[in-house]
Amino acid sequence: MLHPTTLDGPFLSLLVFLPILGAVLLLLVRRGETARWLALVVLVLTFLLSLPLYAAFRPGLPGFQFVENHVWIERLGLSYLLGVDGISLPLVLLTTFLGPATVLCSWRYITRRVREFMACLLLTQGILTGVFVALDLVLFYFFWEAMLIPMFLLIAIWGGPRRRYAAIKFVLYTLGGSVFLLLAIVGLFIQGHTFSYPALLGLQLAPGWEFWLFLAFLAGFAVKIPMVPVHTWLPAAHVEAPTAGSVILASVLLKMGTYGLLRFNLSLTPAATIGLAPLVIVLSVAAILYGGLLALAQQDIKKLIAYSSVAHMGFVTLGIGVLNMQGLQGAMLQMLNHGLTTGGLFLLAGMLHERTHSRQLADNAGLGRLMPGFVFFLGLFSLSSLAFPGTASFVGEFLCLSGAFTDSLRLGAWVIPGALLAAAYMFRMLLGLTWGRGGDPALARDIGPREWAVLLPLAVPVILFGFYPAPLLRLMNPVLETIAARLDSQAAVEFVAFIGQALPSILN
Repeated sequence: MLHPTTLDGPFLSLLVFLPILGAVLLLLVRRGETARWLALVVLVLTFLLSLPLYAAFRPGLPGFQFVENHVWIERLGLSYLLGVDGISLPLVLLTTFLGPATVLCSWRYITRRVREFMACLLLTQGILTGVFVALDLVLFYFFWEAMLIPMFLLIAIWGGPRRRYAAIKFVLYTLGGSVFLLLAIVGLFIQGHTFSYPALLGLQLAPGWEFWLFLAFLAGFAVKIPMVPVHTWLPAAHVEAPTAGSVILASVLLKMGTYGLLRFNLSLTPAATIGLAPLVIVLSVAAILYGGLLALAQQDIKKLIAYSSVAHMGFVTLGIGVLNMQGLQGAMLQMLNHGLTTGGLFLLAGMLHERTHSRQLADNAGLGRLMPGFVFFLGLFSLSSLAFPGTASFVGEFLCLSGAFTDSLRLGAWVIPGALLAAAYMFRMLLGLTWGRGGDPALARDIGPREWAVLLPLAVPVILFGFYPAPLLRLMNPVLETIAARLDSQAAVEFVAFIGQALPSILN
């Protein structure tokens, strides 16, 4: 169901195109300082414009809200169709919330081509918002692909010594996944004769089509999440990207993949999802354990956080793969919590690098004890990353584990070591930076007012949602219940029976 906006004005279009318009205006600015302030004002205004959406959103109303629908090419079923529900609105809010932080963390760090850098930040936010609000599949794919351009530029121009290698690897992996996504979208159009996502929700697919569409969507989204074994672009991109680029990658861009699993795989191919859920679970467990072990072995702080992201996103896909309400709730919460927590850790890593010009644990060992403000935030985000009780990540990870144990005690037993590995690599980093030896005390300078202004807004929800996640659950539960019910309605389709039905279509 589509519900037009109850607000005065096309708010979703404003959230998408205000940053894009701001990026164009930035190119007309001459001075770097003016570009910084203009970018900050645009992104703060964009965040403020997103708040009425949360206030006016009605969680109990089925379907999509604040819909904007303008027919483009009627014969092809193409339209400019935007809308949000309980799983896309939280991600839109996360995107707009983190926007000002990406500008502030780059305020002194970026001194070359400032206006172009800020323009790329604004373009990235507008395009990412477009991914989460687009309800026309061609429009969705346009935003999905357009995101590559500003992210490639952020890494390739303002990144580290191996920035071109990292940027090209990022693009090649992403384009590889996009081929499968395009094939899946074309397949849906062949079957449904429309690109409208709400119309496709009622489509009944033949088993063979559903089988292949599930795999095509999974291949397209797995690269973005990223799932093992297509994760190797992520550490390189994180290490070479500027701090703002790392924050965008970890906090928002990775969520595109898991959002896609919920939006397309679970909602449009439910029978195939039930049949092939074990594949998602196996890949998730591999990511949790493999990512955790690699994080434990790292000496580079950003690479450690990058591999921890692989493990944490493994918990998200595990929650999706177990196909029960606890798992789905945990996956959504963990998507949001990971955005706040890992974004905070990358901000801290960038601040430390500004002072010591090194990302190595050994070069920064012990500096934390001379920087009490820095250690406060490092401790908070590290504890949240390892899912310490009272932090936001605890709720999400607990629900993911609860969903895993509900599905299978053996599965839960496989996942527990991943949680222990998270504690090991996070405490190793926290204790090393705080109480280790080797860092130059002369470089220890505690965080200043601008850095407090960046970190504090992220820290507040990490604590708040750790004790009171109800506002988030109230927002997303009706949609997750609909997805779970859709899967339950297909529960009679056993895996063997599904494959038995699908094989003739596949072989023919």
